[in-house]
Amino acid sequence: MKEKTKALALSTGDNVATALVPLEADATVAVDMGRGVEKVKLLSPIPLGHKFALRDLEEGQSVIKYGESIGTATAPIRKGAYVHVHNVRGGKRRGG
Repeated sequence: MKEKTKALALSTGDNVATALVPLEADATVAVDMGRGVEKVKLLSPIPLGHKFALRDLEEGQSVIKYGESIGTATAPIRKGAYVHVHNVRGGKRRGG
């Protein structure tokens, strides 16, 4: 029986995946990367629709989702960590 997908990464260059269901800390999630399935152990809970790192990211490195840069890491981000506004600065400025 095929396991239901719990996270999504659309491009082989993505360094984050999106949770398709709420995910618990310490869970190991299989993510189909198009070039194979990558297993990631989560370091914290990931809410539905939010992102986690597929690999270690350095401060200043682009965060890639769906093949596009969505921002820059403002601190080192470990593989499996929650990726959100506390550790990413968006790539587009609002209101101007």
